[in-house]
Amino acid sequence: MKILVTGSSGLIGNQLTKDLSKTENILSVYNTSKPNYGIPINLDLTQHKQISEVLGEINPDVIVHLAALTDVDKCQENFELSYEINTKSSQIISEFAEKNNIFLIYVSTDYVFDGQHGLRKESDLPNPQTIYGKTKLEAENIIKKSKNPWCIVRTSTPFGLHDKKKSFLVWVTESLLSGKKIQIVDDQFTSPVYIPHFSEMVQEIIAKKITGLFHLSGNTRISRYQLAFLLAQKLELDTKLIVPVKIEDMNWKSPRPSDCSLDLTKISSLLENKPKEIHETINSFVSDLKQSGIF
Repeated sequence: MKILVTGSSGLIGNQLTKDLSKTENILSVYNTSKPNYGIPINLDLTQHKQISEVLGEINPDVIVHLAALTDVDKCQENFELSYEINTKSSQIISEFAEKNNIFLIYVSTDYVFDGQHGLRKESDLPNPQTIYGKTKLEAENIIKKSKNPWCIVRTSTPFGLHDKKKSFLVWVTESLLSGKKIQIVDDQFTSPVYIPHFSEMVQEIIAKKITGLFHLSGNTRISRYQLAFLLAQKLELDTKLIVPVKIEDMNWKSPRPSDCSLDLTKISSLLENKPKEIHETINSFVSDLKQSGIF
């Protein structure tokens, strides 16, 4: 099976292409950073004509569309760029998938919700408060109208290891190891997912060709402060270095939803590789941290 993965050199893409390339023919689409796994395909998602040309040359059986402008503040400052990458390129990919009846998996975000309350279900009405969330939701709505098989998965706070990119908990670990005091918000709640586990679930979605809209993340609602504190405890590092602050104390250019945790009941009923609780995922992360030499 020929699977094209956009954003293949990112945090999720690196893990997913690594796992899929063991058994499948993987086309790894990237822009600036060459991917570690699969056949590398250079593509700038702001060059819309190029997207159609590349897809036409490859004609994959499955497309996993991960690539996005995920810097929330950058999206807020540059709507046009955010729209070009997050919405317009997704529209072109969706139209190609529909025309050729290709299974399309689109990875979206918990930021499509306003954060007024958590444990959101797929049936809850989105109300994004950021440009990032709005452009991702627009892409969702385009894909939903397509007649080809599609699956939209919204995820929350993915974390893991990467040779070039530093996820939230790697930053926490390195900061605490160096004795640096860090400020972490204690009034923003998410459903963090360990990327290897996320990859397992996406692989099952591909294998079973599961279609529809799903929340796909970790199965625990937890604040960023609690998450960092839990990791510090597991690593036996100084928890006093973690200073709880409020969202309003942060110098963010874009608003942040206070509770964007997700209800995972729907996807849990379909998968054998079910979403995992945070203690299990942190244990897996700590084990991998030690093997990597970071800790």
